Amino acid sequence: MTDRIGAPGTGISRREFLAASGGVGTAVLAGCTAIDQKSSTNPTLGDPPANVSGDGGKLPYTSPPEVVQVDEQGGKVTLSTQQCRHAVHPKETMGGPIELPQVWAFKADDGPASVPGPILRTTEGNDMEVTLDNSNGMRPHTVHFHGSQTTWKNDGVPTTTGIEVGPGEKHTYTIPANVPGTHFYHCHYQTHRHIDMGMYGILRIDPKGYEPADKEYFMTVKEWDSRLNRMMAGEDAQYSPRQRNPDVFTINGKSAPRSFHPEDGSPIIVDKGDSVRVHLVNGGYMAHPLHTHNHRFEVVESDGGQIPEAARYTQDVANIAPAERRTIEFTADADPGIYLLHCHKVHHVMNRDSYPGGMLGAIVYREAMNSDIFAQLMEYAGYDGE
Repeated sequence: MTDRIGAPGTGISRREFLAASGGVGTAVLAGCTAIDQKSSTNPTLGDPPANVSGDGGKLPYTSPPEVVQVDEQGGKVTLSTQQCRHAVHPKETMGGPIELPQVWAFKADDGPASVPGPILRTTEGNDMEVTLDNSNGMRPHTVHFHGSQTTWKNDGVPTTTGIEVGPGEKHTYTIPANVPGTHFYHCHYQTHRHIDMGMYGILRIDPKGYEPADKEYFMTVKEWDSRLNRMMAGEDAQYSPRQRNPDVFTINGKSAPRSFHPEDGSPIIVDKGDSVRVHLVNGGYMAHPLHTHNHRFEVVESDGGQIPEAARYTQDVANIAPAERRTIEFTADADPGIYLLHCHKVHHVMNRDSYPGGMLGAIVYREAMNSDIFAQLMEYAGYDGE
Protein backbone atom coordinates (compact mmCIF):
# COMPACT_ATOMS: atom_id res chain seq x y z
CA MET A 1 0.00 0.00 0.00
CA THR A 2 1.52 3.31 -1.06
CA ASP A 3 1.69 6.30 1.27
CA ARG A 4 0.87 8.76 -1.48
CA ILE A 5 -2.44 10.53 -2.07
CA GLY A 6 -3.68 11.36 -5.57
CA ALA A 7 -2.93 10.03 -9.04
CA PRO A 8 0.13 7.76 -9.44
CA GLY A 9 3.18 9.98 -9.15
CA THR A 10 4.38 12.54 -6.63
CA GLY A 11 1.30 13.30 -4.59
CA ILE A 12 1.19 14.28 -0.94
CA SER A 13 1.30 11.89 2.02
CA ARG A 14 -1.72 10.70 3.98
CA ARG A 15 -0.58 12.78 6.93
CA GLU A 16 -0.42 15.88 4.74
CA PHE A 17 -3.84 15.07 3.30
CA LEU A 18 -5.36 14.74 6.76
CA ALA A 19 -3.86 18.04 7.85
CA ALA A 20 -5.02 19.84 4.69
CA SER A 21 -8.54 18.39 4.68
CA GLY A 22 -9.23 19.16 8.32
CA GLY A 23 -10.11 15.57 9.14
CA VAL A 24 -12.07 14.41 6.08
CA GLY A 25 -11.99 10.62 6.18
CA THR A 26 -10.39 10.45 9.64
CA ALA A 27 -12.10 7.14 10.31
CA VAL A 28 -10.56 5.50 7.30
CA LEU A 29 -7.11 7.05 7.26
CA ALA A 30 -6.03 4.47 9.80
CA GLY A 31 -6.42 1.79 7.15
CA CYS A 32 -6.45 1.41 3.40
CA THR A 33 -9.56 2.92 1.82
CA ALA A 34 -8.97 1.44 -1.62
CA ILE A 35 -10.59 -1.94 -2.18
CA ASP A 36 -8.15 -4.63 -1.08
CA GLN A 37 -7.46 -6.87 -4.07
CA LYS A 38 -7.13 -9.82 -1.68
CA SER A 39 -10.65 -9.32 -0.34
CA SER A 40 -13.42 -11.54 -1.65
CA THR A 41 -16.27 -9.30 -0.54
CA ASN A 42 -17.40 -5.72 -1.03
CA PRO A 43 -20.12 -3.99 1.00
CA THR A 44 -21.82 -2.39 -1.99
CA LEU A 45 -21.20 -4.43 -5.11
CA GLY A 46 -22.48 -7.76 -3.86
CA ASP A 47 -21.35 -11.25 -4.75
CA PRO A 48 -18.57 -11.71 -7.32
CA PRO A 49 -18.87 -14.02 -10.31
CA ALA A 50 -17.78 -17.64 -10.05
CA ASN A 51 -14.44 -18.36 -11.70
CA VAL A 52 -12.18 -21.39 -11.42
CA SER A 53 -9.03 -19.23 -11.19
CA GLY A 54 -10.28 -17.24 -8.22
CA ASP A 55 -9.95 -18.02 -4.52
CA GLY A 56 -12.73 -20.43 -3.75
CA GLY A 57 -14.48 -19.53 -6.97
CA LYS A 58 -14.31 -15.80 -6.29
CA LEU A 59 -12.10 -13.31 -8.10
CA PRO A 60 -10.08 -10.71 -6.14
CA TYR A 61 -10.48 -7.00 -6.74
CA THR A 62 -7.87 -4.94 -8.54
CA SER A 63 -5.91 -2.20 -6.77
CA PRO A 64 -4.86 1.22 -8.13
CA PRO A 65 -1.81 1.17 -10.45
CA GLU A 66 1.55 1.68 -8.79
CA VAL A 67 4.78 3.19 -10.11
CA VAL A 68 7.58 0.62 -10.33
CA GLN A 69 11.11 2.09 -10.37
CA VAL A 70 12.74 -0.58 -12.52
CA ASP A 71 16.21 0.98 -12.20
CA GLU A 72 16.07 0.32 -8.46
CA GLN A 73 15.42 -3.37 -9.18
CA GLY A 74 18.51 -3.87 -11.28
CA GLY A 75 16.60 -3.38 -14.52
CA LYS A 76 14.41 -6.43 -13.99
CA VAL A 77 10.66 -6.73 -13.47
CA THR A 78 8.18 -9.59 -13.65
CA LEU A 79 4.70 -8.92 -15.01
CA SER A 80 2.28 -11.63 -13.89
CA THR A 81 -1.21 -12.11 -15.24
CA GLN A 82 -4.24 -12.40 -12.97
CA GLN A 83 -7.98 -12.57 -13.44
CA CYS A 84 -9.77 -10.05 -11.24
CA ARG A 85 -12.95 -8.06 -10.87
CA HIS A 86 -12.74 -4.31 -11.15
CA ALA A 87 -14.73 -1.78 -9.12
CA VAL A 88 -15.04 1.23 -11.42
CA HIS A 89 -17.26 3.08 -8.94
CA PRO A 90 -18.50 0.96 -6.03
CA LYS A 91 -20.95 3.40 -4.44
CA GLU A 92 -24.57 4.24 -5.30
CA THR A 93 -23.84 7.95 -5.81
CA MET A 94 -23.92 9.57 -9.26
CA GLY A 95 -25.14 6.58 -11.25
CA GLY A 96 -23.21 3.89 -9.39
CA PRO A 97 -22.37 1.23 -8.56
CA ILE A 98 -20.38 0.23 -11.65
CA GLU A 99 -18.28 -2.91 -11.82
CA LEU A 100 -16.51 -4.90 -14.52
CA PRO A 101 -17.09 -8.42 -13.17
CA GLN A 102 -14.01 -9.83 -14.90
CA VAL A 103 -10.81 -8.18 -16.11
CA TRP A 104 -7.40 -9.58 -17.00
CA ALA A 105 -4.81 -7.63 -15.05
CA PHE A 106 -1.04 -7.28 -14.82
CA LYS A 107 0.86 -7.19 -11.53
CA ALA A 108 4.53 -6.31 -11.07
CA ASP A 109 6.61 -8.69 -8.94
CA ASP A 110 4.87 -9.04 -5.55
CA GLY A 111 2.72 -5.95 -6.03
CA PRO A 112 -1.04 -5.83 -6.51
CA ALA A 113 -2.84 -6.57 -9.77
CA SER A 114 -4.19 -3.39 -11.32
CA VAL A 115 -6.11 -1.99 -14.27
CA PRO A 116 -4.38 -0.10 -15.82
CA GLY A 117 -1.29 -2.17 -15.20
CA PRO A 118 1.74 -1.02 -13.19
CA ILE A 119 3.61 2.03 -14.46
CA LEU A 120 7.10 0.83 -15.37
CA ARG A 121 9.64 3.63 -15.00
CA THR A 122 13.27 3.50 -16.09
CA THR A 123 16.01 5.76 -17.46
CA GLU A 124 17.31 6.21 -20.98
CA GLY A 125 20.12 3.75 -21.65
CA ASN A 126 19.08 1.26 -18.96
CA ASP A 127 17.75 -1.83 -20.72
CA MET A 128 15.00 -3.79 -18.98
CA GLU A 129 14.40 -7.50 -18.63
CA VAL A 130 10.63 -7.94 -18.49
CA THR A 131 9.49 -11.44 -17.62
CA LEU A 132 5.89 -12.23 -18.48
CA ASP A 133 4.72 -14.82 -15.96
CA ASN A 134 1.56 -16.53 -17.15
CA SER A 135 1.72 -19.30 -14.55
CA ASN A 136 -1.81 -18.63 -13.34
CA GLY A 137 -3.22 -17.73 -16.74
CA MET A 138 -6.02 -19.47 -18.59
CA ARG A 139 -5.09 -18.28 -22.12
CA PRO A 140 -1.99 -17.11 -24.00
CA HIS A 141 -0.64 -13.57 -23.53
CA THR A 142 2.27 -11.43 -24.72
CA VAL A 143 3.61 -7.93 -23.98
CA HIS A 144 4.26 -5.37 -26.69
CA PHE A 145 5.98 -2.07 -25.85
CA HIS A 146 5.37 1.07 -27.88
CA GLY A 147 8.26 3.52 -28.29
CA SER A 148 11.15 1.22 -27.47
CA GLN A 149 13.04 -0.01 -30.54
CA THR A 150 13.56 -3.71 -29.88
CA THR A 151 14.96 -6.68 -31.73
CA TRP A 152 12.48 -8.65 -33.82
CA LYS A 153 11.89 -11.46 -31.33
CA ASN A 154 11.17 -8.96 -28.52
CA ASP A 155 8.33 -7.23 -30.37
CA GLY A 156 5.66 -9.15 -28.47
CA VAL A 157 3.50 -10.00 -31.51
CA PRO A 158 2.82 -13.76 -31.76
CA THR A 159 1.78 -13.68 -35.42
CA THR A 160 5.11 -12.29 -36.65
CA THR A 161 7.56 -13.57 -33.99
CA GLY A 162 6.10 -17.02 -33.28
CA ILE A 163 6.37 -16.31 -29.55
CA GLU A 164 3.38 -16.46 -27.26
CA VAL A 165 3.30 -17.20 -23.55
CA GLY A 166 0.79 -19.96 -22.89
CA PRO A 167 -0.92 -20.84 -19.61
CA GLY A 168 1.66 -22.02 -17.10
CA GLU A 169 4.56 -20.50 -19.06
CA LYS A 170 7.04 -17.67 -18.64
CA HIS A 171 9.01 -15.64 -21.16
CA THR A 172 11.56 -12.86 -20.75
CA TYR A 173 11.68 -9.89 -23.12
CA THR A 174 14.67 -7.56 -23.41
CA ILE A 175 13.36 -4.01 -23.78
CA PRO A 176 15.98 -1.33 -24.50
CA ALA A 177 15.31 2.10 -23.02
CA ASN A 178 16.42 3.81 -26.22
CA VAL A 179 13.45 6.13 -26.87
CA PRO A 180 12.94 8.46 -23.90
CA GLY A 181 9.41 9.59 -23.16
CA THR A 182 6.04 8.23 -22.10
CA HIS A 183 4.94 5.06 -23.85
CA PHE A 184 2.25 2.38 -23.83
CA TYR A 185 2.44 -1.37 -23.33
CA HIS A 186 -0.23 -4.02 -23.81
CA CYS A 187 -0.93 -7.65 -24.57
CA HIS A 188 -0.75 -8.28 -28.32
CA TYR A 189 -2.45 -11.69 -28.34
CA GLN A 190 -6.00 -11.25 -29.68
CA THR A 191 -5.33 -7.55 -29.13
CA HIS A 192 -8.86 -6.36 -29.81
CA ARG A 193 -10.09 -8.38 -26.84
CA HIS A 194 -7.15 -8.45 -24.42
CA ILE A 195 -6.71 -4.66 -24.19
CA ASP A 196 -10.44 -4.33 -23.65
CA MET A 197 -10.15 -6.83 -20.81
CA GLY A 198 -7.59 -4.59 -19.06
CA MET A 199 -4.14 -5.71 -20.24
CA TYR A 200 -2.43 -2.35 -20.80
CA GLY A 201 -0.20 0.10 -18.94
CA ILE A 202 2.39 2.87 -19.12
CA LEU A 203 6.13 2.63 -19.78
CA ARG A 204 8.03 5.78 -18.81
CA ILE A 205 11.64 6.24 -19.96
CA ASP A 206 13.16 9.35 -18.38
CA PRO A 207 15.76 11.04 -20.59
CA LYS A 208 19.27 11.37 -19.22
CA GLY A 209 19.46 14.44 -17.00
CA TYR A 210 15.70 14.44 -16.47
CA GLU A 211 14.41 17.25 -14.23
CA PRO A 212 11.10 16.38 -12.57
CA ALA A 213 8.39 18.97 -12.01
CA ASP A 214 7.15 19.92 -8.54
CA LYS A 215 4.22 17.58 -9.07
CA GLU A 216 4.21 14.78 -11.64
CA TYR A 217 1.33 12.39 -12.36
CA PHE A 218 0.36 9.55 -14.71
CA MET A 219 -3.14 9.17 -16.15
CA THR A 220 -4.57 6.62 -18.59
CA VAL A 221 -8.01 7.17 -20.10
CA LYS A 222 -10.14 4.39 -21.56
CA GLU A 223 -13.67 3.60 -22.66
CA TRP A 224 -15.18 0.13 -22.12
CA ASP A 225 -18.05 -1.92 -23.51
CA SER A 226 -18.98 -3.77 -20.34
CA ARG A 227 -20.79 -6.48 -22.31
CA LEU A 228 -17.39 -8.07 -23.02
CA ASN A 229 -16.42 -8.17 -19.33
CA ARG A 230 -19.83 -9.51 -18.36
CA MET A 231 -19.74 -12.14 -21.10
CA MET A 232 -16.28 -13.32 -20.00
CA ALA A 233 -17.57 -13.53 -16.41
CA GLY A 234 -20.27 -15.95 -17.56
CA GLU A 235 -23.16 -13.50 -17.47
CA ASP A 236 -25.95 -13.50 -20.05
CA ALA A 237 -24.36 -10.90 -22.37
CA GLN A 238 -23.41 -10.98 -26.03
CA TYR A 239 -20.50 -8.96 -27.41
CA SER A 240 -18.93 -8.45 -30.81
CA PRO A 241 -15.94 -6.14 -31.42
CA ARG A 242 -17.63 -5.10 -34.67
CA GLN A 243 -20.55 -3.77 -32.65
CA ARG A 244 -18.59 -2.23 -29.79
CA ASN A 245 -20.69 0.34 -27.91
CA PRO A 246 -18.86 1.74 -24.87
CA ASP A 247 -20.88 2.38 -21.72
CA VAL A 248 -18.11 2.88 -19.12
CA PHE A 249 -15.52 5.69 -19.24
CA THR A 250 -12.53 5.85 -16.91
CA ILE A 251 -9.42 7.70 -15.78
CA ASN A 252 -6.87 5.27 -14.38
CA GLY A 253 -9.63 2.68 -14.34
CA LYS A 254 -12.12 4.71 -12.29
CA SER A 255 -15.21 6.74 -13.16
CA ALA A 256 -16.28 9.88 -11.33
CA PRO A 257 -16.93 10.36 -8.51
CA ARG A 258 -14.62 7.44 -7.60
CA SER A 259 -11.94 9.15 -9.71
CA PHE A 260 -11.89 11.90 -7.03
CA HIS A 261 -11.11 9.35 -4.29
CA PRO A 262 -7.69 10.33 -2.90
CA GLU A 263 -6.39 6.74 -2.72
CA ASP A 264 -8.47 4.65 -5.11
CA GLY A 265 -8.86 7.48 -7.64
CA SER A 266 -6.55 9.96 -9.35
CA PRO A 267 -6.99 13.59 -8.29
CA ILE A 268 -4.17 15.88 -9.44
CA ILE A 269 -3.16 17.45 -6.13
CA VAL A 270 -1.21 20.71 -6.33
CA ASP A 271 0.03 23.61 -4.25
CA LYS A 272 -0.20 27.19 -5.46
CA GLY A 273 2.77 27.95 -7.73
CA ASP A 274 3.68 24.32 -8.46
CA SER A 275 5.05 23.29 -11.82
CA VAL A 276 2.84 20.34 -12.81
CA ARG A 277 3.61 17.64 -15.38
CA VAL A 278 0.98 15.07 -16.36
CA HIS A 279 1.69 12.06 -18.57
CA LEU A 280 -1.51 11.22 -20.45
CA VAL A 281 -2.07 7.93 -22.29
CA ASN A 282 -5.11 6.75 -24.24
CA GLY A 283 -5.59 3.03 -23.61
CA GLY A 284 -8.89 2.85 -25.48
CA TYR A 285 -10.10 2.61 -29.07
CA MET A 286 -11.67 6.08 -29.35
CA ALA A 287 -10.14 9.56 -29.39
CA HIS A 288 -10.62 11.62 -26.24
CA PRO A 289 -10.28 15.44 -26.22
CA LEU A 290 -9.09 16.16 -22.67
CA HIS A 291 -9.88 19.60 -21.28
CA THR A 292 -8.46 21.30 -18.18
CA HIS A 293 -10.54 23.95 -16.43
CA ASN A 294 -8.86 27.28 -15.64
CA HIS A 295 -5.36 26.01 -16.46
CA ARG A 296 -3.69 26.41 -19.82
CA PHE A 297 -0.95 23.92 -20.54
CA GLU A 298 1.74 23.20 -23.09
CA VAL A 299 2.21 19.80 -24.72
CA VAL A 300 5.92 19.10 -24.17
CA GLU A 301 6.03 15.49 -25.43
CA SER A 302 4.00 13.63 -28.04
CA ASP A 303 4.36 9.84 -28.25
CA GLY A 304 7.70 10.20 -26.51
CA GLY A 305 9.00 12.86 -28.89
CA GLN A 306 10.13 16.15 -27.38
CA ILE A 307 8.25 19.20 -28.69
CA PRO A 308 10.73 22.03 -29.37
CA GLU A 309 10.01 25.09 -27.23
CA ALA A 310 9.50 27.21 -30.34
CA ALA A 311 6.66 24.91 -31.42
CA ARG A 312 4.80 24.90 -28.11
CA TYR A 313 1.76 27.00 -27.33
CA THR A 314 -0.72 27.20 -24.49
CA GLN A 315 -4.00 25.37 -24.85
CA ASP A 316 -6.71 23.83 -22.68
CA VAL A 317 -7.80 20.88 -24.86
CA ALA A 318 -5.59 18.08 -26.16
CA ASN A 319 -7.13 15.42 -28.38
CA ILE A 320 -5.54 12.03 -27.76
CA ALA A 321 -6.11 9.25 -30.28
CA PRO A 322 -5.95 5.53 -29.39
CA ALA A 323 -2.48 4.54 -28.04
CA GLU A 324 -1.24 8.14 -28.28
CA ARG A 325 0.63 9.78 -25.43
CA ARG A 326 0.82 13.43 -24.46
CA THR A 327 2.88 14.95 -21.67
CA ILE A 328 1.50 18.31 -20.62
CA GLU A 329 2.90 20.97 -18.30
CA PHE A 330 1.23 23.86 -16.55
CA THR A 331 1.70 26.11 -13.56
CA ALA A 332 -0.77 25.88 -10.70
CA ASP A 333 -1.46 29.61 -10.79
CA ALA A 334 -5.26 29.69 -10.53
CA ASP A 335 -7.38 30.84 -7.62
CA PRO A 336 -6.90 27.87 -5.24
CA GLY A 337 -9.91 25.61 -5.68
CA ILE A 338 -11.14 22.45 -7.40
CA TYR A 339 -11.05 22.40 -11.21
CA LEU A 340 -12.18 19.67 -13.58
CA LEU A 341 -10.16 17.66 -16.09
CA HIS A 342 -12.42 15.71 -18.44
CA CYS A 343 -13.13 14.35 -21.88
CA HIS A 344 -15.04 16.95 -23.90
CA LYS A 345 -17.11 14.33 -25.64
CA VAL A 346 -19.57 15.16 -22.92
CA HIS A 347 -21.48 11.89 -23.15
CA HIS A 348 -18.21 10.28 -21.96
CA VAL A 349 -18.66 12.21 -18.71
CA MET A 350 -21.60 10.06 -17.64
CA ASN A 351 -22.36 6.93 -15.64
CA ARG A 352 -25.16 5.29 -17.58
CA ASP A 353 -27.77 8.10 -17.84
CA SER A 354 -26.34 10.03 -14.90
CA TYR A 355 -24.34 13.23 -15.42
CA PRO A 356 -21.68 13.99 -14.30
CA GLY A 357 -19.61 10.84 -14.02
CA GLY A 358 -17.37 8.81 -16.28
CA MET A 359 -14.12 10.24 -17.64
CA LEU A 360 -13.93 13.09 -15.17
CA GLY A 361 -11.06 14.02 -12.86
CA ALA A 362 -9.96 17.11 -10.99
CA ILE A 363 -7.07 19.44 -10.27
CA VAL A 364 -7.31 19.94 -6.50
CA TYR A 365 -5.42 22.65 -4.63
CA ARG A 366 -4.31 21.71 -1.15
CA GLU A 367 -5.80 25.01 0.07
CA ALA A 368 -9.28 23.87 -1.06
CA MET A 369 -9.26 20.56 0.79
CA ASN A 370 -10.65 22.09 3.97
CA SER A 371 -13.84 23.25 2.22
CA ASP A 372 -17.39 21.96 2.51
CA ILE A 373 -17.55 21.21 -1.22
CA PHE A 374 -14.43 19.03 -1.01
CA ALA A 375 -15.96 17.14 1.90
CA GLN A 376 -19.08 16.62 -0.23
CA LEU A 377 -17.00 15.29 -3.13
CA MET A 378 -15.27 12.88 -0.77
CA GLU A 379 -18.68 11.61 0.36
CA TYR A 380 -19.74 11.09 -3.27
CA ALA A 381 -16.45 9.26 -3.92
CA GLY A 382 -17.02 6.98 -0.95
CA TYR A 383 -14.05 8.23 1.07
CA ASP A 384 -15.66 9.38 4.30
CA GLY A 385 -16.89 6.52 6.46
CA GLU A 386 -16.13 3.80 3.90
